[in-house]
Amino acid sequence: MWMRQTEATDNAPWGPADEPALVCAEASFAQAFHYWRGASGRRYLHSVYTLVGCPALPRANYILVRRHEDGTRSPLLLGQTKDRAVSLNLAHIRHQGAKLGANEVHIHLLADTPEERAHVETDLAAAHFGRRAADAA
Repeated sequence: MWMRQTEATDNAPWGPADEPALVCAEASFAQAFHYWRGASGRRYLHSVYTLVGCPALPRANYILVRRHEDGTRSPLLLGQTKDRAVSLNLAHIRHQGAKLGANEVHIHLLADTPEERAHVETDLAAAHFGRRAADAA
């Protein structure tokens, strides 16, 4: 399997704030991946599921997302699963997503510790929701 990393081609120092992730040039995956960039400039790889198709989850970071008809995505809520029971984590995500009008769940499973998950959440929130708060002021 050939793997390749994609880089932004525009002149911005860190590239786009969010972007699809091409993880394999040879095969078409049913599972989609997406990068979300934090305020630090770091990219975080997320697995993408529909709200209904999301599996039960261990402790992880998630973004509830509204994917629009034109393909653009708007993050609605950032969070972390907290429960040891994976079914309770899924129930919470689906409930929150339904209340907010999300149609996708983006899951980041690469932060192993509670401290790493808190850092990911803070970095992404500063990039995507800090900007909205500043625009609203």
